[in-house]
Amino acid sequence: MVHDLILPVTLGLALFLFGMKLMEAALHAWAGPRLIKLLHTSTKTPWAGLLSSTFITAVLQSSTAMTVMTIGLVNAGLLSYARTLGIILGGNIGTCLTTELIALDISSYGLPLLTLSLLLWAAAVMGEEYSPGVYSSRRLHFLRPLQYGSLALAGFSLIMIAIRWMQSIGPQLEAYGIIDRLLDHAGDSLLWGALAGAAVTALIHSSAAAIAMTMGLVSSGALPVPLGIAMVIGSNVGTCVTALIASIGGTKSGKFVALSHVILNLAGALLFLPFVSLLQTAVSWVTNDAAVQIAHSQTLFNVISSLLALPFCYLPLWSRLDHKT
Repeated sequence: MVHDLILPVTLGLALFLFGMKLMEAALHAWAGPRLIKLLHTSTKTPWAGLLSSTFITAVLQSSTAMTVMTIGLVNAGLLSYARTLGIILGGNIGTCLTTELIALDISSYGLPLLTLSLLLWAAAVMGEEYSPGVYSSRRLHFLRPLQYGSLALAGFSLIMIAIRWMQSIGPQLEAYGIIDRLLDHAGDSLLWGALAGAAVTALIHSSAAAIAMTMGLVSSGALPVPLGIAMVIGSNVGTCVTALIASIGGTKSGKFVALSHVILNLAGALLFLPFVSLLQTAVSWVTNDAAVQIAHSQTLFNVISSLLALPFCYLPLWSRLDHKT
C-alpha cells in the first residue's frame, strides 16, 4: 500500500505544490509590482475590480495569492474595503485558468517542457553573467523576463508531471476498497463530497491541487463526475482558510475582507450544491471527457456565482462600513 498508494500521492502532491509555488513566485517577481499598481488603480467600481482581479489572478495562477495580497493592501490602508468585493469575485474566476490548462491533457509533455525551461533559464543566467559593457543594461531588460518566464514554465511542467503521478493511483484506490467506502458515504448526499473537497483544500492550501487530484480520479473512473463536481464546489470553501489565516492580527477592514471571502464562497457553494446534476448536464454538452467536465464545471460555477453576487457589491453599506473602520 505504501509503494502503490501513499508514495505516489505524497510525492505527486508535494511536486504539484512545489510547481505551483515556483510558478507563482516567478510570475510574481516578474510582474507582481506592476500588477499591484494596476490593481490599485483599476478597482474604482466592483465591476472594474472583478475584471482586473480576474486578469491578475490568471497571470499569478493563484487566487490565494490574490486574496492575501488584497488583505495586505487593505491592512496597509492602500485599498478600501468596498473595493475588495469585486477583487474577491474576480479572483475566483481567474483561478479557473489553472484547471482549464490542466484539462488540456498535456501531462505527457511535462518532462520535455521541464528540460526546455531549464535550458532557457540556464541560457538567460549565463547571458546575464557574461554581458559586459554598455549593452548589459539593455540585455537585462530581455534576460530577466526570460529567467522568470522559464522558471514559471518549469513550475508548470512540474505540475504536469505531478498530475501523471497522482492519476496513477486510481486502480490502487479501487483495489484497496477506498473508493467504495467513499461512495457509500456520498451515495445519500453530495454534501459529503463537498465537505471532503473543502477539507482537502484547507489542509493543502491549494484548491488547484485538490481539483487536479479530483480530475485525476474522475478520469481514471475511480470517482463519478457528480461527486467530483461536489468536491470542486467544496474546494472553493476550503480555500478560504488561507485568507482567514492571513487576516489574523490585521485591521478590522482586513478581517472583513477575509470574512467576505468566506461568505461569498460559502453562499455560492450552498446555492449550487443542489444543482450538481444540472451542472453536469451543462458541461456534458461541451465535452464527454470526464476530467474536462470537472474543469469546465469549476469555471461555470465560479463565473455564474461571481456574476450573481456582483450586484450586491454596489450596496452603499460597504462604503459606510469603510468610514466606521
